[in-house]
Amino acid sequence: MTSKIKVLQVQNRYNVNASDLAEQIIQGLPAERYEVTTLFLRGRPKPGEPESRAGRSVYFDLNKAATKGLRFKALWMLYKLCHSQGYDAVVAHRFKPINMMMVLNRRLRIPACIGVLHGLGEYDRAYRRWEASILISSAWRLVGVSRAVYDDLIVSGGFARESVRQINNAINISRAERLQHPRSKARKLLELPADAFVIGTIGRLVPVKAHAHLIEAFAAIKDDFPGALLAIIGEGRSREELEALIRAHRMEQRVRLLGARDDALQYVKAYDVFVMSSVSEGLPLALLEGMSGRLPVVGSDIDSMRPILEDCGGRTYPVGQPLVLAERLREVMSLSETERAEEGKRSYEYLCRSHAIEDFREQYRSLLDGMLVDQQHV
Repeated sequence: MTSKIKVLQVQNRYNVNASDLAEQIIQGLPAERYEVTTLFLRGRPKPGEPESRAGRSVYFDLNKAATKGLRFKALWMLYKLCHSQGYDAVVAHRFKPINMMMVLNRRLRIPACIGVLHGLGEYDRAYRRWEASILISSAWRLVGVSRAVYDDLIVSGGFARESVRQINNAINISRAERLQHPRSKARKLLELPADAFVIGTIGRLVPVKAHAHLIEAFAAIKDDFPGALLAIIGEGRSREELEALIRAHRMEQRVRLLGARDDALQYVKAYDVFVMSSVSEGLPLALLEGMSGRLPVVGSDIDSMRPILEDCGGRTYPVGQPLVLAERLREVMSLSETERAEEGKRSYEYLCRSHAIEDFREQYRSLLDGMLVDQQHV
């Protein structure tokens, strides 16, 4: 009987939910061929919270300080785990776990290592580029989760093209559609008026999401569209600042901060248009969730969103310019219902072509299989 391929997946913090893409990678690795362990450097599930789909979950439960600087304790714990288990492959997510595995693999010599980069600028610092140029070996492939991240790794990171792959982040479209409530029910659950035109978004209330720009844009057009509302699902440290901005524009009855919601994508059909005003993103999954609801989409022209919006027939505006965003919103709101439905259909068709979870899983499985075969011939 052929032994299973032993895979370790490393994440910085505990994060297990239905849309977590690390979990989707596991789903693409058949249990009859792969034995997967998921390691979380920080955090662990509370009672009732889910564990990974992996056959085994390991929680180092380190504090934040232990994963900063030289990380001696974290490195030693990770080395002991890898040395004792004899993994055939590692999938590490984000800079810290990737860097730690690059350091350790000089000694461990795990034959297939995949580093998944989710954001831009991870190798902007000269020291990081220098260190990576020393540590990276033929055992490594880096994955950019979007065209923008892929390009950033090559242009800013200085990595050779043969060491980098592009595998677009994705969503489980069929699951999203099963979860989504019809428009009337979604609005009832969110306590939104049935007859309003709702501009909506989903995202943590943090500066990088630039909800303040979206609020400013809405303030510029609200008087022209008295039946319109702005609704934001999400929670975070910027709430007080955003509430103050809403009061300054006297829009307490026109802007709804709806708080965090489990599986927020189930409410997307409550919206008439989906907007992402972020100033930085790796690949914005919330935008894909908006597309799954067959909605027109509008977003800033940051590198990670511009290609998506262009390819799906969405609308872009210069990042950080709320008055231009206001004009994009005005354009969508001025369309007929049929025209908006057509825009939403185009965004949905693009989503199915380019960001389906089935393709995502297959690409990671194929990459891993190919790397293991290549290493057998080295």
